[in-house]
Amino acid sequence: MHSRVHRGGYQAQASRRVYIPKADGRQRPLGVAALEDKIVQQAVVTILNEIYEVDFQGFSYGFRPGRSPHKALDALSVGLHRKRVNWVLDADIRGFFDHMNHEWTVKFVQHRVGDPRILRLIQKWLKAGVSEDGQWSETKVGTPQGAVISPLLANIYLHYVFDLWIEVWRRKVAKGDVIVVRYADDLVVGFEHRAEAQRFLEEFRERLSKFGLELNSEKTRLIEFGRFAALNRERRGEGKPETFTFLGFTHYCGKLQNGNFTVWRETANKRMVAKLQSIRLELRRRRHEPIARVGEWLGKVASGYYLYHAVPGNLRQLNVFRHRLARLWRLALERRSQRKRLTWERMHLLLARWVPAPRVTHPHPRERFDATHPWWKPYA
Repeated sequence: MHSRVHRGGYQAQASRRVYIPKADGRQRPLGVAALEDKIVQQAVVTILNEIYEVDFQGFSYGFRPGRSPHKALDALSVGLHRKRVNWVLDADIRGFFDHMNHEWTVKFVQHRVGDPRILRLIQKWLKAGVSEDGQWSETKVGTPQGAVISPLLANIYLHYVFDLWIEVWRRKVAKGDVIVVRYADDLVVGFEHRAEAQRFLEEFRERLSKFGLELNSEKTRLIEFGRFAALNRERRGEGKPETFTFLGFTHYCGKLQNGNFTVWRETANKRMVAKLQSIRLELRRRRHEPIARVGEWLGKVASGYYLYHAVPGNLRQLNVFRHRLARLWRLALERRSQRKRLTWERMHLLLARWVPAPRVTHPHPRERFDATHPWWKPYA
């Protein structure tokens, strides 16, 4: 394979199309690459990361070495606390991975990569097509989600389409504070002034259209959110500030015990429902397995769920998740036979034995952000 790559004899294979359920009930198409393609793509990604990590903006967190969703959440929380943010744009790019223009993708890579072998490899992967039910189909736009190379290509695409553009926009156009956090194609932009937020939204739509992309109007919202949002809405006789969801957490305005403003984060309801639904289906499949084996599996599932969602302020939702998980397990155990119902006293003993109680494992966003973004490294 090494020899074929260097002499140009390597040919990319079509990705196998599979579908996974989304939280809203729809199906998300994924492309499963062949083993050889995964190996070569990972080698190329390793090389390109060394080039592009120098170029990428600090507010870009998706699929980058040393970065994670929680670091993006930390940056968003700190920005909402420390900057004069009164309006938040929760933007969603419609089908981003399916609408990436191949020509633009190659042009963007050519800005920094001059090796024709690397460019040929990327072009082969983009045009390899997909195989579904034994039928091959050509891909004229987009890159398959699930491919090793896709996250990096997506970051490169949005680096030129969005990151560099908004960096110039907030420096030359904006008069008030502007914060930006992007994780792959999920992005949140905060503004001090509503007029600037509305102007940015219109110009952002025009910017995306030039590169074959568009905003999802149903999921893109400009809401009043920030330190003074609750007070301003109360003066106008309006309700509480609206909430927005980012990386699986619903963000809403709140107060600490001393009355100071804070941003509370809770697990998004769709995320919890989708997880419980998958657990219910698996419990049905494991219904007649030994209780100890099922309990051990549930303990691992719960621990993995806590690992991501155990942020400060979300303990109540974690307890709700554990209680609903217990109800699902109890129902599955009762359906194993026609015996009398399983008492909650017995159920609590099983939970104490196998399913750990939730606890907050993540530090406060400001603590972790200040540790990873020291003031003497402004571009960290």
